[in-house]
Parts: sequence; structure tokens; C-alpha cells
Amino acid sequence: MKTIKKSLVILLIPITMISQKNNELQHSKVDYNSFIEITEEVMEHRQSRLIHLDTFLDFATEPNTILLDTRSEAAFNKKHLKGAVNLNFSNFTKEKLAKLILNKETRILIYCNNNIDGDTINFPSKSIPLALNIPTYINLYGYGYKNVYELSSLVPIKDKRLKFTGTDVK
Repeated sequence: MKTIKKSLVILLIPITMISQKNNELQHSKVDYNSFIEITEEVMEHRQSRLIHLDTFLDFATEPNTILLDTRSEAAFNKKHLKGAVNLNFSNFTKEKLAKLILNKETRILIYCNNNIDGDTINFPSKSIPLALNIPTYINLYGYGYKNVYELSSLVPIKDKRLKFTGTDVK
């Protein structure tokens, strides 16, 4: 009988230890419901911030404006709109955004692969509802950057108004 009791105690100790360890874990820092709330808030705000290429290019020449490319650093280095700065979307943090965009009142222009047509190597299209502009806009807004404008045009790569730079630009 003593052997059975000892065996039960030995078996129960690891289970208790595992249970205690699991209870010590906190919930992750992920809140889907808050994401839905901010997405709904952004939806209305974004509607008046979708701009045609002509306006986009005009805004890009004005002071207190930044042209932000949030694709990967490798994609950015190969080919991007001249004058753009890069912060990979997956690297967005409060600190990194503040270092790049010194003032939350700065006008931010965004574009993504789905705005450029005809260069599947440097600007491969994403699934339309998953285009990078959408999470970029939501995140910028969520971090307090509300002066965001998004290119609404699908622009042929050969459009002479577009000026590119990078290692793949001849």
C-alpha cells in the first residue's frame, strides 16, 4: 500500500508542477476584438484619404510629407518610388515609427505592390483583400498617425510620371 501511495505522490507532483507553470502564463498581447474596432474606425477615415496618382505625386513634392514603402527591405532596395523611405511593415513599433516619422502631423503617403501594374518581379500583386496598404494604413492609424493618404490608382509600370530607383532600375 505504501508503494502505491508513493507512486501516486510521485505521479501527482509533476502534474501539479505543470499545472502551476501553466497558470503562471499570462494571456498573449493579441486582441482581435480591438483590432476589429480600430479597423472599423479606420474604414470611414480611409475613404477620404484614397487619392489619385496626380494628387499623390503633387503631395510627394510638398514639405512635411513622407513617402513610405513598407515592403521588405530587399524588395525596396531592388526597386521603389524615388524619394520613398522604407520601414518593413513587420518591423512597425512605436519607437521605430517615431524615429522615422518625427511628427505625427507629417503627411504620410503609402503605396504597395497592388498599385503598380506590369512588373511582377519587383511588384508582384497580393491577394486584393490582403494588399499591404490595408494593414499599413490600419497600423499607422493605430499608432496615432492619422495624416495618411493612400494611392488609389493602379499605375502601369511604364507610366512616365513614376520615377523609380534601386538596384533593378536601369
